[in-house]
Amino acid sequence: MRWSGSGGGVGPVGYLASLFPADPAPGVPGDPGLFGPGSEVWRIGRERVLLAAGPAALLLQLAHPLVAAGVGQHSGFRADPLHRLRATLDATLTVVFGDRGQAAAAAARVRARHRHVAGRIGTAVGGFPAGTAYRAEDPQLALWVHATLVWTALELYDGFIAPLTLQRRAGYQAEMSRFGRLFGVPEELLPRSHADLERYVRCMDEDGVLEVGPQARALAGEILSAGASGLAWPLNIGAGGLTGVLAAGLLPPRLRAGYRLSWGWREQQAFSAARLVTRTAVPALPAHVRYWPHYLSAQRRLQPLLR
Repeated sequence: MRWSGSGGGVGPVGYLASLFPADPAPGVPGDPGLFGPGSEVWRIGRERVLLAAGPAALLLQLAHPLVAAGVGQHSGFRADPLHRLRATLDATLTVVFGDRGQAAAAAARVRARHRHVAGRIGTAVGGFPAGTAYRAEDPQLALWVHATLVWTALELYDGFIAPLTLQRRAGYQAEMSRFGRLFGVPEELLPRSHADLERYVRCMDEDGVLEVGPQARALAGEILSAGASGLAWPLNIGAGGLTGVLAAGLLPPRLRAGYRLSWGWREQQAFSAARLVTRTAVPALPAHVRYWPHYLSAQRRLQPLLR
């Protein structure tokens, strides 16, 4: 979907529809899936506004030179830059809110796609010399992708929906370990606590494992512009700017600079305003607008058990 000029593009409803995965199948009645209604994964993951963390999560992933090479060389990213976000959303929501069969099938599809993703980076980036081999099934790369999804979800929820206690953060992190194992992260690599997760993300940045190279920067440009390219003018301008502001506000400072994202007074004020507006507006939204259809479908699937 591309903007075709000052008179082209779509309105906000069609635009949002292009970002969301398809509505889920109903699933097996009474099957709570992997997590269930009492879990932090359901309470946090049901919020549609978590979509706003998607670009930051993708940019964190691409800051790993081996992930950037895999995405750049083995996907139709430039033809549809939002495909990775939609695909990640679809798999995540299905695993979290689907029945056990749906969750297992979604994870198996992702693992099957990753089985053929392997190669070598073309140019040196950071501590990775040219020719360094990569494969999507590498447990360390799977761990980094998993950590970015967990970390950005917690940061976005805490800042834009409601403050999270350390207990709730720890509960979400611990429950999402089951998610990580499904996608190829060995038990021994998974963070044992929320503090371990925070330490891991910080060390990946501070120890120089992450480095924003030319390929990551080019892909980032596609991500940040794609979020508004289908909108009619002038909505495309505002949406594109907000996407960049949200990504810049969530990224660690060194990576923000690596992606050349502006973070001056104007961007900081816009980030704070978006956070305040969202915190005020989200609690007032009706359930069918606020929550993912996957969560509402899971609730209907469990109605006999919830009475």
